[in-house]
Amino acid sequence: MKVSLLLLLTAMSGFAQNRLAEADATRFVDLALSGLNREFPNKPGHVLRSAEDARTPSEMTPVFFGHFDWHSSVHGHWTLVRLLRLFPKATWSANVRAELTKKFTLEGLQKEADHLKENPSFERMYGWAWALRMGMELRAMDEEQGRQWAAAYRPVEEAIVTNAKAYLPKLEWPIRCGFHPESSFALGQMLDWARATDDGRFEALLIQKAKGFYLKDTSYPVRYEPSGNDFFSPGLNEADLMRRILPAQEYRAWLEKFFPRFDLGNLTTPVTVSDFEDGHLVHLVGLNLNRAWNLRGIASALEGDPKSQLLSLAEAHEKAGLRDAISGHYEGDHWLGTFVVYLLTGAGEPTKK
Repeated sequence: MKVSLLLLLTAMSGFAQNRLAEADATRFVDLALSGLNREFPNKPGHVLRSAEDARTPSEMTPVFFGHFDWHSSVHGHWTLVRLLRLFPKATWSANVRAELTKKFTLEGLQKEADHLKENPSFERMYGWAWALRMGMELRAMDEEQGRQWAAAYRPVEEAIVTNAKAYLPKLEWPIRCGFHPESSFALGQMLDWARATDDGRFEALLIQKAKGFYLKDTSYPVRYEPSGNDFFSPGLNEADLMRRILPAQEYRAWLEKFFPRFDLGNLTTPVTVSDFEDGHLVHLVGLNLNRAWNLRGIASALEGDPKSQLLSLAEAHEKAGLRDAISGHYEGDHWLGTFVVYLLTGAGEPTKK
């Protein structure tokens, strides 16, 4: 399936530019709904300490048990909330509201929060990042039902922020890889949440860690990417994080040292996927989408030729990612729609005032 790039929507209040047409949004709503309560196949991310811990996914995490794993379930729910905010009068909106109302219960979300408290390294930090992005989306819903969901979700946010505040001071080095443990993506998402919720202490901690990890980085090895099962570009994730932190002039100086002469090496060429049924190899579809949103984010802080260059590269990666985003194989379909929605709705880009 190819997502149409011809229908562009006018920027809406509270959003960066949205470039996803309602007709295409319907496809991603359908994908997200199809996995919402699909418990199996499932890859739990839990340590079993005793026989009593050997429970079904829905028994362990009664809200986020679908979509193959916990973090994919979280960002599958985020996809629905995001699209509901963008298209509140779509033909599918009533069905989405009904399904989310069944899931976003006080009891269920409290059990999710309790599980996070009892297992403080669970989904650290990729799942945390998406869970806080979900919290931002719920808090931004300007309607009574959304406010009820957001209030019920608060314990999940509080558990994650508590875990993050305990963990980050102990994390002495960044985690540089192209998949879940990578640290700069999570720091960027958590920073967006901290600013959206006016959590100044958390924001300060995140900025401190980001600068400690990355401020002195130079000459990023652009020819060492990608690895064979990446869905992240750690170099571009880092650059997109730092544009959130540094003033424009300082950021440009940092970026010129990080990518000398703006030579991006292998990062200029979209990747191809040899097997869409292999759950790891299909990660590379996500890499094209991740590169595209990072390139757009980085470009938003620049002017002139570098900006044009990055936006052109973003367009090429976007085209490749959209071409492969829905293959008909659950290995990729259970999560790649979220990456498309994140990219095309500008979720991580600076919000238009």
